[in-house]
Amino acid sequence: MLRLAGARLLDDRDYPAVRAALAADPVGSCMVSARVEAAGLDPWRLGGELWAADARPVRAGRLTGLCFAGPNLIPLRGNASALRSFADRALRRQRTCSSLVGPAPQVLGLWDELSSEWGPAREVRGDQPLMALEGDPLVPADPQVRTVRPHELDRYLPAAVAMFIEEVGVDPRAGDGGASYRARVSELISTGRAFARFEDGEVVFKAEIGAMSARVGQIQGVWVHPDRRGGGLGTAGTAAVVNRLVHGLGRTASLYVNGFNAPALAAYRRIGFQQVGQYATVLF
Repeated sequence: MLRLAGARLLDDRDYPAVRAALAADPVGSCMVSARVEAAGLDPWRLGGELWAADARPVRAGRLTGLCFAGPNLIPLRGNASALRSFADRALRRQRTCSSLVGPAPQVLGLWDELSSEWGPAREVRGDQPLMALEGDPLVPADPQVRTVRPHELDRYLPAAVAMFIEEVGVDPRAGDGGASYRARVSELISTGRAFARFEDGEVVFKAEIGAMSARVGQIQGVWVHPDRRGGGLGTAGTAAVVNRLVHGLGRTASLYVNGFNAPALAAYRRIGFQQVGQYATVLF
């Protein structure tokens, strides 16, 4: 049986309804859309499971609840009843996800259901504006920002580690000595989704295109060397990545940012990003 405590594991019969649900919010669902477009709904290929709150396959109409359970738990839609069914299913197994992330109402509602068993969280970031830009950036792009080449991994990796520690609060090299994180960064470089400005062989700006669906690319890991902050490198560098997404790859550029990070918010607005939604993240 595929049903468990109300939440149902989706399969190929649900594919049209899933695609319709993801298409209804292409920016908000980018992380999940990218996986589904590449792998379909098979859990092994998808790298996780897609759950619905609906009791049976939906061949027409809309899914009332949708949640991805993989390296992150991502509830994309659902009312209180749907979120309870997702929590019930999640609590039947050991927690393996590193975070709970997605649209703020669903994330915070699901966390209310999970916190008594999974808490306390290391951090709850409840105010993360989700932003998007479909056209040209409003500021000049840095012409020295370019894709990172495979042989530059060892020069790029220290900046990626520094960014991760600053942003997430943990060292990504913990546990396996950094092998998994190095592999992930290497993959981003090999697929042309890591960008940097090098000066004297050192990274002074970096950013990546993380999830990328057919319509949207999500910018992540924006970082400026501490000695070079305040000089506009982050704004101009991010504009260069936007140009690559919009003009080179034909995607809408998106990102989400912590609401308390006023300088970053101001910089993204100067570039031309507009808020299109609200995300939240629970870090474990």
